Amino acid sequence: MAAPIQQRANQLLASLPLADWERWLPNLEFLELPLGQVLCEAGEVQSHVYFPSTAIVSLLYVMESGASAEIAVVGNEGVVGISLFMGGESTTSRAVVQSAGYGLRLPGRFLKEEFNRSGPVMHLLLRYTQALITQMAQTAVCNRHHSLDQQLCRWLLLSLDRLRGDELVMTQELIANMLGVRREGVTESALKLQRAGLIRYARGHITILDRCGLEKRTCECYQVVKREYDRLLPGGVAT
Repeated sequence: MAAPIQQRANQLLASLPLADWERWLPNLEFLELPLGQVLCEAGEVQSHVYFPSTAIVSLLYVMESGASAEIAVVGNEGVVGISLFMGGESTTSRAVVQSAGYGLRLPGRFLKEEFNRSGPVMHLLLRYTQALITQMAQTAVCNRHHSLDQQLCRWLLLSLDRLRGDELVMTQELIANMLGVRREGVTESALKLQRAGLIRYARGHITILDRCGLEKRTCECYQVVKREYDRLLPGGVAT
């Protein structure tokens, strides 16, 4: 069993009322989430939901051609597997670990039973789902109307919000797959940010040097998503 600080490192778990947390605790499994691990394939019925603590998970839509694009990112603020408690059982997206770390998983059957109790757990998960839908919608708008430079800044900031430090372990090829663009485009945009002193990129490691500068350079989409998460999931114990 993981130490309490690791168990509660996920913000949704930290928001559970004490009685619910104590009921959940024996059913939670602490585990490592390595880079590239697929947590769920499109169309599969998930057996578990995942609560990342230090890992980041990308929700990807994969085309018949094999091309893919990220539709949302989940980190220590959320849960992977909303289809289980929303009643759909499966989803059209693939969930892949984009930044290695740790998390906890919970049997899907148990979560459905908890959700059906109504009360704080149900309302907490529904608010998170609304925030996630906002991120998905804003990602679609951003990919259609904003430049690759702005999209990259948005993506870096959303990822940074879900990490404890200021460094991402991420290749440009992986970023290109997430954004659904050519690797050369990501390389050019990353070099612009590096020349501006906003990031440092070397051997798959991206270090954020000037977060405020990134926020000024990105589009409105990042703040729209952040405000909605802050409004719907302000922290503290769910009621």
